[in-house]
Amino acid sequence: MRKVLILGAAGRDFHNFNVFFRKNKNYEVVGFTATQIPNIANRKYPAELAGELYPNGIPIFEEKDMEKHITDKKIDEVYFSYSDVSHEYVMHLACRAQACGASFVLLGPIETMIKSSKKIIAVTGVRTGVGKTTVTRAITKKLKEKNVKFVVIRHPMPYGDLVKQKVQRFATIEDLDLHNCTIEEREEYEPHLKDGVIVFSGIDYEAILKEAEKESDVIIWDGGNNDIPFYKPDLYITVADALRPGNEMWYYPGETNFRAADVIIINKTSENPTDVNRIMKNVEKVNPNAEVIESDMELSPLEERNIYGKKVIVIEDGPTITHGGMRFGAGFEYAARCGADIIDPRPYAVGSIKEAYEKYDHMGDVVPSLGYYGKQREELIKTIKNSDADLVVSGTPMHLGSILKIDIPVLDINYTFVERKGSLGKIIEKFLK
Repeated sequence: MRKVLILGAAGRDFHNFNVFFRKNKNYEVVGFTATQIPNIANRKYPAELAGELYPNGIPIFEEKDMEKHITDKKIDEVYFSYSDVSHEYVMHLACRAQACGASFVLLGPIETMIKSSKKIIAVTGVRTGVGKTTVTRAITKKLKEKNVKFVVIRHPMPYGDLVKQKVQRFATIEDLDLHNCTIEEREEYEPHLKDGVIVFSGIDYEAILKEAEKESDVIIWDGGNNDIPFYKPDLYITVADALRPGNEMWYYPGETNFRAADVIIINKTSENPTDVNRIMKNVEKVNPNAEVIESDMELSPLEERNIYGKKVIVIEDGPTITHGGMRFGAGFEYAARCGADIIDPRPYAVGSIKEAYEKYDHMGDVVPSLGYYGKQREELIKTIKNSDADLVVSGTPMHLGSILKIDIPVLDINYTFVERKGSLGKIIEKFLK
């Protein structure tokens, strides 16, 4: 029996365990490690989910202590199981594992993609923050027009009680409160719920699929970060980012998506038209048979408000501007376009928000919408209040003002998928036929 350590970030790692290791008597999973997401380490993957081979559950350790656990627990194989990291980053981890004597393994699609009895459209990215949700929403709109019975299954965000999160179904905004969702979860689910679309998520994606198949003829996989799909796609769509040209070849597993896609959407093209050609050269080099669409995200405020000269603090989608590497997002772009006085929030940051600036020093005049747990949400509120801003401009996909109790108004910025070249609608129509 091979002893295994799974490197993760509370998502892909649990899925890989469930589909490959849970019933596999050739391996003993000694533990998971955690990074990227706070408060995941020092917990357990519970026995109720781990199966009969693991009656005591499986411990979750800090990734920084990987070498100690490899040595102390005599680990044979280390399985890398999370996303949105550079190729260099992955290979440094591989070298750390091998220096302790362990093998370093990446599980592939054959062993981790579940086959559905229904048709699967997968929406993936080359990095987090490329605009996958806007693409998914454009697809759901087209399916509604065609009277297709469908649901969305979202990549996992298991930050709470893992047993309770085994299979989650969201049909209304009220369901977000029922499941005690974090800001990060709300950012992903709320836009679909406002469109009247049912969303499934959770921990056990075989069990989730069985429930989703009861309500659909087509299932849309709404990917997280730049991870590969958990289900075998019948239509594989990958979104690239004109603001981050070259990233499609530098980040894992986004390059896998880029090479495997049936359709590549180059998003945000009007913001950086020069480097669209650079991405196109990579398409021609590694995936010349893919259909290519060029697109933008059109920004619009939820309500009309004159913000010229106003002191504003900008809140952006957390993963996009932390490990996603973006300096700003839709909120900053809109505020700058309208002539607002954008506050540098760093002097006012407290607690985990302040720590985020130290860890991700590329961030500047925006605040990451971190809210994985109650105290962190309070630190976000305090950071906003400390700034003495007249207004919050929110570039997150959710209505931030609905859960943050602050005394100043919040202006939400929406973004909509707009085609510049090619037709996603025609591709979906061809797929449905």
